[in-house]
Formats: sequence, structure tokens, C-alpha cells
Amino acid sequence: MHHVTVMTRAGCHACEVAEAEVARICGELGATWSAVDVDADPEDRAEYGDRVPVLLVDGDEHGYWSVEEDRLRAALS
Repeated sequence: MHHVTVMTRAGCHACEVAEAEVARICGELGATWSAVDVDADPEDRAEYGDRVPVLLVDGDEHGYWSVEEDRLRAALS
């Protein structure tokens, strides 16, 4: 089973949209997902803070700024 992590930040509208899309897609495909606030960890903030939302699939960076649904579905299939 695949896992998607959404690197996000409080007050980020694009992050909220990405989380909703990831939740829907993962729900349809049976994958798990979680959200991580980049501002909670200095290393995460340094790595991802300028590009949130960032999507990780099974720990590997998959994309940022928006969810490319077809590409995410392919990675989770």
C-alpha cells in the first residue's frame, strides 16, 4: 500500500486544496495519506517551505504547488 505525505503550512489555501484532493484520490485508490506542517521542523521548513504544498509518495518527492491528479493516480497504481 502506498502512502502520500502532504507537506503543508497553516493558513495556506493551496495546501488546503491539495489535502482535499489527496484525501479524495487516496480514498478512491485505497492509499493512506497524512499532512505534515513544515513550520514544525526547521529541516522540513528549509527543505520544503518555499514550495508548499509538496507531495511525497512513499517518502520520495512527487511534486509541489498543486496536485497533478493523473500523475498521482499513476504513482499510486
